Amino acid sequence: MTKYIFVTGGVVSSIGKGITSASLGRLLRNRGYTVAPVKLDPYINVDAGTMNPYQHGEVFVTDDGTETDLDLGHYERFLDVNCSSSSSITTGKVYRNVIEAERRGDYLGGTVQVIPHVTNEIKKLLIDAGKKEEADIVLAEIGGTVGDIESLPFLETIRQVRKDFGKENTLFVHVTLVPTVGPWGEVKTKPTQHSVINLRQIGISPDVLVCRCEEPIPDDVKEKISLFCDVPQEAVIESMTAETIYEVPLAYEDLGLGKLVCERLGLNTEQPDLSEWEAIVEKLKNPSHSCTIGVVGKYTSNGDAYKSISESLVHAGIANDCRVNIKWIESDLFEAVDGNPAALDPAETISQLDGLVIAPGFGTRGIEGKIEALRYTRENGIPFLGICLGLQMAVIEYARNVCGLTHAGSEEFDTSEKRTDDPVIHFIPDQTGITHKGGTMRLGSYPCHITAGTLAFDIYGESPIFERHRHRYEVNNDYRELLIKHGMQVSGVSPDYRLVEMVELPKHPFFIATQAHPEFKSRPNRPAPLFDALVAASLKKQSLNPALKPGKLA
Repeated sequence: MTKYIFVTGGVVSSIGKGITSASLGRLLRNRGYTVAPVKLDPYINVDAGTMNPYQHGEVFVTDDGTETDLDLGHYERFLDVNCSSSSSITTGKVYRNVIEAERRGDYLGGTVQVIPHVTNEIKKLLIDAGKKEEADIVLAEIGGTVGDIESLPFLETIRQVRKDFGKENTLFVHVTLVPTVGPWGEVKTKPTQHSVINLRQIGISPDVLVCRCEEPIPDDVKEKISLFCDVPQEAVIESMTAETIYEVPLAYEDLGLGKLVCERLGLNTEQPDLSEWEAIVEKLKNPSHSCTIGVVGKYTSNGDAYKSISESLVHAGIANDCRVNIKWIESDLFEAVDGNPAALDPAETISQLDGLVIAPGFGTRGIEGKIEALRYTRENGIPFLGICLGLQMAVIEYARNVCGLTHAGSEEFDTSEKRTDDPVIHFIPDQTGITHKGGTMRLGSYPCHITAGTLAFDIYGESPIFERHRHRYEVNNDYRELLIKHGMQVSGVSPDYRLVEMVELPKHPFFIATQAHPEFKSRPNRPAPLFDALVAASLKKQSLNPALKPGKLA
């Protein structure tokens, strides 16, 4: 019988449900169980693909091309699994399925209602997710906060799941806040109490409380929470802010959460082997070297907008025994535009870096800033990695400043008033005629053939490779020979040679860009090869310029 664990959150949003779910999944995986992680998102969007990164953070893409919430990235990195469309259940997806069923006549003329039709559809999707992965445990996180009207159908569904499958096969974990307030740092339990009251009004009594806090929770406070929230005291788990998120599974194991969950569900409670995870955390907390990598992007004011990139740099740091300090750089800073008449000289910022990443994005804002940053990076031998739009910007900058196409640009930035003279980046022909934005890009895992003897082949060591994609613009093949003639090497292409997947500059110390998103496949124990190589090149740059940036930590 498949077991079901449901993780809910209360008091405030962004309380850490995703990390809690991922950490618990890690502990169960290390006990030998197959875990199917699922995110239940209450928004009416069918998927996260059309959402603004400022509001929702990055869009994470799975192998099968599903655009999802960033929490699926946490699940993949912590559990070392590949999620799929079954891992993401949104209100939009549920209602779309229900409406399509009604139009087909599947309900035989019955009145379609939230209960039972919507809740039955959610249950079906949850059960199917477990069956698809042949999972021992379905670990489902409900997005939002208890009390949100949008979450009610999901909460009603998990109440029904307990009724259907029994208490022995279901577990409710509630993540809540235990703040300290006042001049004496008094620990307050009322937010947690009221959050649990909200859950009970829906018909759900939590089995475990994960209490987010900044200070240790005294035993008498845990006893009070236990009494007022009707959970055993050993099930009141303090969750203090950790130095690194990868430390959280170890903290939860030390606090007995893994054993508690297994006992409650009748699972094996043997101590898991967490030695690999402990070694990862040790490398993170006590590295021998350090470097600073700049990330130039359009959404850097929201750290979650590039979550997978930042985590990939962390993973690369682990592999290189190095603490990677990330400097977030808004590309607008290098542009003389309204509100910023004096553009920042790229030399002032980039010269102090050990390496640079040009991040993905959409739209015209900040594009010229990325190009200015790229020019300085290319001309001054700074290790460089371009991702998706970063490849396109590398091609445009090279076309303008090396190939002599001073007005080179992308069809993405064309307007009715102004069109680029030389569209070195153009609309993928297969995308012509598509009007809907959601789920219509080149999405998911695609093969790439790498040319032997290139930097790309040295990094990956094999061909073909498979990386995930999310784009609808590509290098224009009409300009491919011109770029090659002037020294840019096309080192990776699609199997039919129509699409440019990777470019590099052989005469540069480290300059490579990919149309793919390698950050989506990075793991703490298996860093994305391109990020691993970037950090290694950045450390090599330090050794060549020891006075500029000492590599050894104090």
